Amino acid sequence: MTTIPAVRSSQRLALPGRRRVMGWVFQALLVVALALVAKAAIGNLNDNLAARGLKLGFDFLWQEAGFEIAFHLIPYSSSDNYWRVFLVGITNTLLVTAIAIVLSTILGFAIGIAQLSGNWAVSRAARIYVEIVRNLPQLLHILIWYNVALRALPAPRAAIGVGDMVYLSNRGVFLPALTSDRPGLLVVAILIAVIAALVLFRSLTSHAERTGRQVNAWLPSLAVLLLLPVLAIVLTGTQVSVSVPQMKGFNFIGGWSLVPELTALVFAMAIYNAAFIGELVRASIEAVSKGQREAAAALGFGWWWTLRFIVIPQAVRVLLPPLSNQYLNILKGSSLAVAIGYPDLVGVFTGISINQTGRAIEIVAMTMAVYLTISLLIGALINLFNHMTRIVER
Repeated sequence: MTTIPAVRSSQRLALPGRRRVMGWVFQALLVVALALVAKAAIGNLNDNLAARGLKLGFDFLWQEAGFEIAFHLIPYSSSDNYWRVFLVGITNTLLVTAIAIVLSTILGFAIGIAQLSGNWAVSRAARIYVEIVRNLPQLLHILIWYNVALRALPAPRAAIGVGDMVYLSNRGVFLPALTSDRPGLLVVAILIAVIAALVLFRSLTSHAERTGRQVNAWLPSLAVLLLLPVLAIVLTGTQVSVSVPQMKGFNFIGGWSLVPELTALVFAMAIYNAAFIGELVRASIEAVSKGQREAAAALGFGWWWTLRFIVIPQAVRVLLPPLSNQYLNILKGSSLAVAIGYPDLVGVFTGISINQTGRAIEIVAMTMAVYLTISLLIGALINLFNHMTRIVER
């Protein structure tokens, strides 16, 4: 009778081990099943391609494209290959995404704070903006801006001028531009200056938090941001000039021209996504304990100083995870550019290139890889910023 409990105890001890083994067995069976499904799908794909006299490969990337692209940041002509088309599509997509993220973030923060304003008219106006804008499809916003707002602008000869530097017309927006004999060097210098300014700003603010002393981190960071590119230009002897748009004939020459498709897409995406970001900002601010604001008021802090130094630094930690998701939506929403003819990655590479080469699988795979890579990069940058602004308990 005394040996029975011992046997049962050993069985109980062996049970977790058996479950672990069974878990590994089930996982191995699942991997084998997925491998068999993938093998069958690839075999079916190869059979269908062989029946049509096709094969998988990326040799088409070095074939001549033979078509023009209306807007491109990097040099391009119809004699370039499809690899160049791919790069043009990526840079155009990144341009729209970057500008839309910056504009929608600025406008979204303003809308989110305005919803919590003590001024009834301001808060109601911000709320009405959010409810109207976010309940309309993004594609409709793009079509409205392209077909109604921009097409209503005057012709280039009667363009709306802003300080004889910026001109608005139905052919686009014309802005002053920096020209250089070494554009690559100038871009690298600006990127290094931006990174150095961010690192300096973070180090100064961290020092202020550790010591409790007030430090003006903005002026040194701004000085680094401006002086590093100037220093690189002086040391390398790079020629830099400002090109201002001027009216010649029937259109403007010089400067930087934003085609109507780009302008409509950027404004529509910024205004649409700002409504969602505004809601995220409002919710993040309200997530901060009301006692924080009451304590700040008791210490004599004004409304703006309370937001700037107490509420927003705490709200940002709540805001970052959903904000990164909204940035990914902006990236993916840029593919709607095909509706108005803006040459983004989906429009010129996935659309035109598939029709001309018939390499749908390779082109779609490359497009998916680009969007996945950019999405992971945006997520990594947000996580890095979140890590830099975390609260460390000592």
